[in-house]
Amino acid sequence: MKRALFLACMAICAPVFSQQGHPLTGTWSGDWGATSTQRNQVTFVLNWDGKNVTGLINPGPDSIPITSVFVDPATWTVRIEADTKNKMHISAEGKLEDLGSYHRTIKGTWTQASTKGDFKITRD
Repeated sequence: MKRALFLACMAICAPVFSQQGHPLTGTWSGDWGATSTQRNQVTFVLNWDGKNVTGLINPGPDSIPITSVFVDPATWTVRIEADTKNKMHISAEGKLEDLGSYHRTIKGTWTQASTKGDFKITRD
């Protein structure tokens, strides 16, 4: 009887915990910068539409639409590209870490125009 109850609970609970959608979907926050003391706060809102990952950088009146997202599921590397309103190109390339965690991270290299640095964002 206990085993049957346990199996019934697992059958009900398993779908709830496994449905997180695409690994990039959600709100991500963190920072980027050229040095450890010069940091810029950044927020990404990413969504999987069934074919592509779309989204915004720093949602709000000065948001930056993401132009492309590339994900290599073999290595879980990610490249996100965008262009600011004043035509400054942004490229964030990193590795998706802690994939099994809801609060997974992406760490890597950030390039904004001629400024290069590192970044780390965590899914909220």
